[in-house]
Order: sequence, then structure tokens, then C-alpha cells
Amino acid sequence: MRLRLVRLGVPLLVCLGLASTAHAQLVFNFIDPNNIQASAPQAYNGFVQAASRWSALFTDNVTVNLQIGYQAMSSLGVTSTTDVSFSYASVRSALGSDALSITDALAVANLPNVSGGTAFNLMLNYTNNNPNGVGSPTAYLDNDGDANNTTILMTKANAKALGLLPGTNSAVDGTILFSSSFTFDFDPSDGVTAGAYDFVGIATHEIGHALGFFSGVDELDTRSTGTFHDDDFFQYVYPLDLYRRSALSLSTGGNSTIDFTAGASNAYFSLDGGVTNQGLFSTGRIHGDGRQASHWKDSLGLGIMDPTAAQGELLAITGRDIQAFDAIGWNLSPAASAPEPGALALALLGASGLLVMRRVRRAGR
Repeated sequence: MRLRLVRLGVPLLVCLGLASTAHAQLVFNFIDPNNIQASAPQAYNGFVQAASRWSALFTDNVTVNLQIGYQAMSSLGVTSTTDVSFSYASVRSALGSDALSITDALAVANLPNVSGGTAFNLMLNYTNNNPNGVGSPTAYLDNDGDANNTTILMTKANAKALGLLPGTNSAVDGTILFSSSFTFDFDPSDGVTAGAYDFVGIATHEIGHALGFFSGVDELDTRSTGTFHDDDFFQYVYPLDLYRRSALSLSTGGNSTIDFTAGASNAYFSLDGGVTNQGLFSTGRIHGDGRQASHWKDSLGLGIMDPTAAQGELLAITGRDIQAFDAIGWNLSPAASAPEPGALALALLGASGLLVMRRVRRAGR
């Protein structure tokens, strides 16, 4: 297991789900060691509202255990998860067994299928053994089938959704801390106050990371600054990375090759092996566009998993977000109805955020 941390650009146990629906539903257990339910009830209720949004979308018989906190920090929030590794063969099989939607069917049909479905190829850069030179930013094809071609890392919550861990495992799946040093609007139902951040929206974004919206490109990006590692060191490919493609990966290796480069290409979300660009990803805080790769591209309004939030911005889950979570193993409720690939309609459930930004998007809301 390894600890994964993403910053938002920022013992009381509560079980949360929406019992009024007939189908099974994702459940959240909130672990509140500092009793913010009493000391900061607005923040606590914001976490509850954010979790309810995800519970309404997914039917997986899974309990996600999240420790929450509200304290002085320099960034809006921090999410950390304890991640687990599996063979690509087992993950590919689990994704196939879990395929229930049109999105799933297309995604599974276009998963890398190297060596009988046991491996995938990568476009890679900034490695010690880059044939273009040590630490070169120029991308190359890694198709040697070693550990980084055959291993998938994921959050424990994502593993539960895929049936790779027991859905009711009681260990903590992630920790989300929010800063009490910023001004938040805790009730987005009437819009977001100018000068304040959408707490519920940002909490929804952070929970999304715990559910599995991660890219291992962030590891390549941050671990390749002066000291370089051979490519087999980077056993950090997440399920979402299986749909991280580019024109370069498609032309070099077809649908068996993912784009795992930092900053070298315009990587995008694609369910059909790279043929269709269904939304750009960020490309790295250091070597890329300045945003962590575990997000959509900034300033395009792509979804809840955008990397930034502005003051006064009402944050919303989109059809693109729903498709991504569907593709990595979460099962949609009938009400969620993710759009068919290519028809990325907006969902009317809300949230998003990461770094504190000076730009204003949808100002006045």
C-alpha cells in the first residue's frame, strides 16, 4: 500500500446513504475525530451534502470510510488516500465483469490487450533510461512488459467498486482536510456568494479523488526533477490512466498504448482507445501546464474534477465526470444516466475545485 496526497487548490462515525431509493447505493462513513459536527457544523453538513451527491449517482454495494477535518491550512483542502496495487490482468478482468453500461462496454472493448490482456504499453518521458537521453522530455514507447506495464495502482474505494477488496472493509479509505482560513459559502442552493468558495462543491471534488480520480503522471512529474528513475520504477498507472490517450499514443501504439507523459502531449480522456477526444487532462504541475495531472484541463469548464475553483463559482458534476467514474468501475444508478459517449450533457448535481486561483469563471454566481 502507498499513501497518495492531492491538494485542493487548494471519534464520531456517521453512515450516509439515501435509503429512499429502491436500488443499492454507495454509502459513506464519516470519521470525525475532532468532532467538527459540533465545532464546525456548517462544514460537517457540507461534507454530508457532498457525499449525498455521489451516493445518488452510484449503486455499488460499497461503504467508503472517510476521515474528515476542518483546520487552518494554506490550501483550500487536502485529500490523502491509501492505495493498493493489482495486476493489470486482474483489473482488466474486473472491469469486464463490472461492465453494465454503454460507456463500460466501449471502454472495456478498447482496453490495452498486450500479451493476452496481461500488459499495456506506455508513452513515457523524463526517465533515466529514456533512449533520447537521461531525463529527456521527448516521449518514447515503453513496451517491454516489465512491472510498470503490468501493474495498476488504485484507491481502496475504487478497488471496492471493482470487487477487488471487500465492499464493507472498515479501514479508512481516505482523509479529507479543509482549511478554516478561507471564506466559504456552505449553502450552494441559492448560488455562491461573491468572494466565497463553494464548500459543498469543493468537498464533492475531493471525495471524487478518494473514489479514484487519479493519474500516476503526477508521480512521474514530481519524481523527475534532477534525479531520474528507470521506467519500471513508475508503477503508478491508475484505472483512469487506461483512458489517458493522445494523438501520439494512438499513432505510435494504437489502443494498446496509454499516454503517461508529463507535459509532452495534449493527453485526453478517450473511451475508444484514443480515436475520440472526450476531454483534455491537465499535464503536470512541474513539467506540464502547471496543474496536477489528476484533473481535467483547467479553464475549460469540463467538470467537477477541474483543478481550480474561483470565488463565487458554483461547482457542478458533469456528464463527462460521470462517464469517467463509470469507466473506472463505479456503477450508475438509473437516475444518473451518464450520456452515451459523445453526448456529454450536464448533470444537475454539483461540485469542483482545487488550487486557489485569481481567475474568475462564471463570475457573479
